[in-house]
Amino acid sequence: MKYILVLLLAGLTSSAQIKKEQLNLMPWPQNVVLNDGNFALKKDFKVNITGNPNPRIFGGVTRFLRRLDGRTGLFFSQDFVTKLNEVPTAELQINCTKRGKIGLYEDESYHLDIKENKITIEATSDLGALHGLETLLQMLQNTNKSFYFPNAQISDFPRFTWRGLMIDAARHFQPVDVIKRNLDGLAAMKMNVFHWHLVDDQGWRIEMKKHPKLIELASDGMYYTQEEIKNIVKYADERGILIVPEIDVPGHGTAILTAFPEIGSKVITLKGGTSEKNIEGTAIATYGVERNAGIFTPTLDPSNPKTYQILSEIFDEVCPLFPGAYFHIGGDENEGKDWDTNPKIQEFKKKNKLATNHELQTYFTMQLVPMLKKHGKQLMGWEEILTKNLSKDAIIHSWRGPNEGVLPGQSLVEAVKKGYKTVLSNGYYIDLMYPIESHYLTDPMPKGVDLTTEEKARILGGEAPMWTELATPETIDSRIWPRTAAIAERLWSAENITDVGDMRRRLETISFRLEELGLTHIRNKEVILRNIANNQNVKSLNEFSNVCEPLKGYTRNKNGTEYQMYSPFTLFADACTPDAKDALAFDDTVKQYLANKTPENKAKVAAFFNKWIALDKELNDLSANAPLVQPILPLAKKLSDASQELLQVLDNKSTLKSQDLKTLIEQCNTKDHADVELAVYTSLKKLI
Repeated sequence: MKYILVLLLAGLTSSAQIKKEQLNLMPWPQNVVLNDGNFALKKDFKVNITGNPNPRIFGGVTRFLRRLDGRTGLFFSQDFVTKLNEVPTAELQINCTKRGKIGLYEDESYHLDIKENKITIEATSDLGALHGLETLLQMLQNTNKSFYFPNAQISDFPRFTWRGLMIDAARHFQPVDVIKRNLDGLAAMKMNVFHWHLVDDQGWRIEMKKHPKLIELASDGMYYTQEEIKNIVKYADERGILIVPEIDVPGHGTAILTAFPEIGSKVITLKGGTSEKNIEGTAIATYGVERNAGIFTPTLDPSNPKTYQILSEIFDEVCPLFPGAYFHIGGDENEGKDWDTNPKIQEFKKKNKLATNHELQTYFTMQLVPMLKKHGKQLMGWEEILTKNLSKDAIIHSWRGPNEGVLPGQSLVEAVKKGYKTVLSNGYYIDLMYPIESHYLTDPMPKGVDLTTEEKARILGGEAPMWTELATPETIDSRIWPRTAAIAERLWSAENITDVGDMRRRLETISFRLEELGLTHIRNKEVILRNIANNQNVKSLNEFSNVCEPLKGYTRNKNGTEYQMYSPFTLFADACTPDAKDALAFDDTVKQYLANKTPENKAKVAAFFNKWIALDKELNDLSANAPLVQPILPLAKKLSDASQELLQVLDNKSTLKSQDLKTLIEQCNTKDHADVELAVYTSLKKLI
């Protein structure tokens, strides 16, 4: 009888119908309908492809099978999918009408239909089919013994055509494996643009055959060979991703000018002796690759014909490596200081009736348009390139906001009203360590602005920039993921999908699933903590990292000189991430307690305090043989002191005056220790 009951319970478990709010889909599809019943996954599961897709679908299906088999351990018999209609009786049927092209405005829609005995994915192109496979993977459920897909009908398509991530490989070089694993992450989140920032003050990262000086003098030996670039472009193509390369000019030009100082704008005064001179007899300044973060003055000379000759030759060599239709020329943060002090450039401005440096930069930018058009490329640049004389073919990349003294999205609105296509990045800067909520609730479509249908159509979408002044190959994934998945949802899903709590719930599963792609955003934290702990037990460090977050904005890099490009990024701040896990949980607990001061809710709050009091002692003990723990001890003590007093407050036993209690809590708002801040400070304040 007991055995029969167990079987009955198992049967009930396997047939239990999952609810829509239990699904961990991201980005959330446009339309999801759950039906009764399930598709039971078994060892003989196979996939068949029909239609006229691009061959990339074969690799995509094979990867899908391996990931699904890895999650279920079923040992599928189907190995590599290489042909159309190989298994007409397969349980999963994929039909694609046409070959997808890598670029904007492609039809990426799909319809996924899961029935008890058959699954179908219908898509216009293989790009949509790849998205459908990602959704199907996310639909996977399990009982205590088996795996299944709940019966469902999902119709889906992206809201925006540009859904991108930028990785800066100039400040800290990011090896090929870093780029590839992040391309896999993008594909999993249905993102379709990879913006590759390849040149800046700190380095030139592209192998050059005609101008080898660029890598000999300006790369520190860290660059991508042309074959590696071709391989990465192919890798991205196979995942439906467009690569947009960036060579930043005319500012951020130190690396270029290290190799070609003769096209720089800086004027130097000779004080006896000899110096290299250009053809006009003017002394040439010398430049060296920048080691600090920040904005620097070296700028290309827009009045020098050789500037355009060299750039044209660079584009002739680089453009063929990237088959996509877009090329990013940067154009940002040019202060024009060297232009202002160069008499030849000032004379050039007068001669060409260029009243300001902005007009001079527009002149410079317009010389690049035909160089890129020659290779079928459309020019894209940061918002500083926008002026009245700029070609309407240019795409404006909107990045400035309140930190730069302008309204959020101001340049985006200005651009579309002037007839330019635009991409939003302001609000998506993941390197700034802002909480995920701030990114998730930033929408490329501006609110409260009257835009015509045509103007709205010029808003292509958004892009998350990952600048790497403070990120190495070991830490970059933890700065990109999982927050970029939330940005991906903002760019794909319907405008009304804005429930932050539900997003966080789904993201917890999505984050760990991204690990199967080789992403290191979770696992490398332990590597850093072991280094800090001197290979002792990292439990207390891990616990403390769950209430600490890296300093936000650019406050960690004080005055642009505290961290150089060769500084250590193996410290406590590098192990911490935004949205500290226990800080979020503590805030929820405090809210529950303040809403209902039951003994149970009080005990939950007290449990956090007791843990943090114990942590202070554990970290002190750990530091006896771990010097790198020392910088966080003052912060741990401040939290412990506040916790001890707040325990007294909970029991109405505190003898501190109100102002003294506030001062004690305010100590937890310090930014002076280990480049981190206590993410629980705001919640602590709520309790007093």
